[in-house]
This record gives sequence, C-alpha cells and structure tokens, in this order.
Amino acid sequence: MSSSLLAAVTAYIEEQGGGQGLFPTQIEGFNIIRSFQAMMPMRALYRPSLCVVLQGAKEIHFGEDRLDYGALECLVVSVELPAKGRIVEASPEAPYVGVTIDFDVATMREVLERLDTPPVPASDPGPCVFVGKVDEPLAECLLRLIRMTKTPKAIPILYPSVMREICYWLLSGPHGAELCKLALPESNIERVVKAISMLHVNFAQTLRIEKLAEIARMSPSSFHQHFKALTSMSPLQFQKQLRLLEARRLMVAEAANVAEAAYQVGYESASQFSREYSRTFGAAPKQDVMNQQRLHSKYASRKVQTA
Repeated sequence: MSSSLLAAVTAYIEEQGGGQGLFPTQIEGFNIIRSFQAMMPMRALYRPSLCVVLQGAKEIHFGEDRLDYGALECLVVSVELPAKGRIVEASPEAPYVGVTIDFDVATMREVLERLDTPPVPASDPGPCVFVGKVDEPLAECLLRLIRMTKTPKAIPILYPSVMREICYWLLSGPHGAELCKLALPESNIERVVKAISMLHVNFAQTLRIEKLAEIARMSPSSFHQHFKALTSMSPLQFQKQLRLLEARRLMVAEAANVAEAAYQVGYESASQFSREYSRTFGAAPKQDVMNQQRLHSKYASRKVQTA
C-alpha cells in the first residue's frame, strides 16, 4: 500500500507539471508537497490538520517542544497554532513527499459521537500536537483521495465519507485520546480553544490574561497552566508569534512597509518590532520579505491544472 500511495502521489505531481513545491488539489484543504532538498526552518500558522510523510523526513518546533517524523508517519495538529517546520531529509534521488489534510471539527465531532467506545482523554492537559504511524486503513483513504482528483465531479459526493473514515481510524487508533480533545464539547481543552480563537481575532490588542481566562471560564492561573500545556507557549509568546506571522504576511502579500506592518499588528515601536522579527525569523524584515517572495514564487504559487 505504501508504494502504491507514493506512486499515485508522484504521478499526480508529474501530471501537474512536475518539479517541487506545493501542489494543491481540487479537494479543498488537501495538498501535496515535494522537495528535492532539505529546507531551512519555516514559521507558519498550522491549522488543525493531518500531515503525512510518504518519503523523507520533517521536524516541527512548537514552543519549547520538537517532534520528528519520517516515512509513513503522520503529524496530527488539533489546535491552530504558530510553529516552525523543516524538511530534514530529501534529495533529487529520493525527494521529500508529503500530503496535508485540514480537519473539519464538525465531522470529527460527528464521528466521535457515533463511536460505541469513544476514547477518553487524559485528565491532565497535554500538547495539541503528536506523531503517529500511518497504518494500512489510513493509507487506503489517502490513496482514494488521490484517485478522486481524476474525477472532480465525484469530490462533493465522496469526499465527506472519506473524511469521516479518516476521522474514524484516527479516533479509534492508539492516539484517539489525544485527537478527541479537538472534538469534545465543554471540556477544558475546548474552553481554552475558545480563548485561543479570541486571541487569533484580537492579537493586535493589548493582551489581558484575565479576559482570556474569563472566556475559558477558568481562573487566570488555571488558564495559563492549561494554555501552556496545550501549546507549549505562554499566551504572550503565542500572541507575539501571531503578530509576527501576520506582519510577514502583510509585507509579503500586501506590500506593506515595515512601519505599517508593525503598527497594524499592534506594535507601538517599529524598532522593537524589527528586533523581535529578526530574532524570530533570523533576518531583518526587508531581507526576510525578499526571501519569502522568492520562495513563494518558486514553491507556493502553483495552481491546479485540470484536463
């Protein structure tokens, strides 16, 4: 199954013109990545998703933690969070090949509610990211998704059932207790996620832990503890990452200058912004933006080609 899946994904890439970079598909939220060389660390906002490595290897840093995953392993992200990912194993002879699928929380919750023996999450809060093995049932689902791209008219009808099947195999697997945190209503995790959603919307405003704790219906100390356990970051560190990632987007995609980007994301001092930006991304804002524009044109600007 693993060789069939890699062959099908590689064939899709060649049908789309070959090369390397990000290869979108007709299925929204389902993308393919291929790289012929190891990559420098890239900071990004990771959505709740399944990231599967078919060949090569990657690593991800979120907060103080790092996870490594290689061929036929998957990274599962259950909360939208800023992180730093890197391809660590790739070559022209054996390129890195991976696929990513965005999760639909409503589908995850629907499947969880229908399980006869649903997984029970640990009482202690834990990280919202984990690495697991890709077993044959999950690989079969991915293969069907690739084959589905050949008949786009079938996607709206068939994709929801395959997504439910993916959720089933993940929730009933060895890491179901971690993944179900994404779907359990009225849990401590869900209440923290509501506060994180508010932080995403209002990251440019002055951070008040008391307000976030109120949204989560927790004491400030309990909220801080659960937030750090879930994201491996403090709320202030999380907010800073959101601000800097949005500033980068404004400068790369909307041609904002350094001062404009700094003020739009909540910085009062452009010099402080430049210092923190350089410390986070490893280059001054103007140089980093030039690098990102080159990377975007080379790796991420491809459109789906249809017959």
